Amino acid sequence: MARPFDPVVVPPLAEQQGQTFTRAVELMQRLLAPDGCPWDREQNFETLRRFVLEEACEVIDAIENGDRKELCGELGDLLFQVVFQAELARAEGSFGPDDVVAAICNKLVRRHPHVFADVTVEGGSKEVLQNWERIKAAERAAQGGEDKGVLGGVAKSLPALTRAQRIGEKVARVGFDWPDARGSRSKVNEEMAELDQAIESGDRDRMEAELGDVLFALVNLSRHLHLDAEGSLRRTIDKFTKRFDHVEERVRTVHGGWPKSSTDDRLSLEELDSYWEEAKQKGI
Repeated sequence: MARPFDPVVVPPLAEQQGQTFTRAVELMQRLLAPDGCPWDREQNFETLRRFVLEEACEVIDAIENGDRKELCGELGDLLFQVVFQAELARAEGSFGPDDVVAAICNKLVRRHPHVFADVTVEGGSKEVLQNWERIKAAERAAQGGEDKGVLGGVAKSLPALTRAQRIGEKVARVGFDWPDARGSRSKVNEEMAELDQAIESGDRDRMEAELGDVLFALVNLSRHLHLDAEGSLRRTIDKFTKRFDHVEERVRTVHGGWPKSSTDDRLSLEELDSYWEEAKQKGI
């Protein structure tokens, strides 16, 4: 009989049905056993929080890189976090790995009545999302749970831009939204004017509040344009990083590096900007 830590032969893609999930659970149980891994045994839900976030971000990086081999590995790392926490919960008697899988399977069946029942969808994906929210609210009511409202399901730990976009999507489903992108675009101008007034006042608290309004308005505009605000900003950050790498390389080759201290002569902005323009001309 094969042990969970023995090599496993994975069947061809057309035949894969998730049987290897059992092996992941067995491995995790072995790691958490009394004679297992000391580090794993020291972990708890709180210490694992940052790893869940890091692994999820690495999955996103792999998707953006277009590297399927890397994506396979990163999804495995994220799955490990799921199995890890499910086993910790099993040890304390809360739930276990099978409960996690059963819960999502049952939820998917319940919330896709147009696939697994006799509900007909004529409005495409928009109607599917509306049905999803109605079913979700009905489930919560049937379980006697507290009505968290339209925005109750938006995780507070999401990156700010992503959270803002999800909030916009949620309220739009109940009609609280501009009819098109023109309203959102006008709101950006309105909020920019208020930010300018706040800057003139010199009131830092007011400036921070108005800047937040500008960012929120821009996220709403991106949603109306069917763009991902978080992805758009990451794209710009990546572009800036690559161009600045070129600037830094030119500083090294032409000037021998950055000034060693704040008292040394700093390179002029005009010269640094010329290196930046070089990067743009090179298509960086």
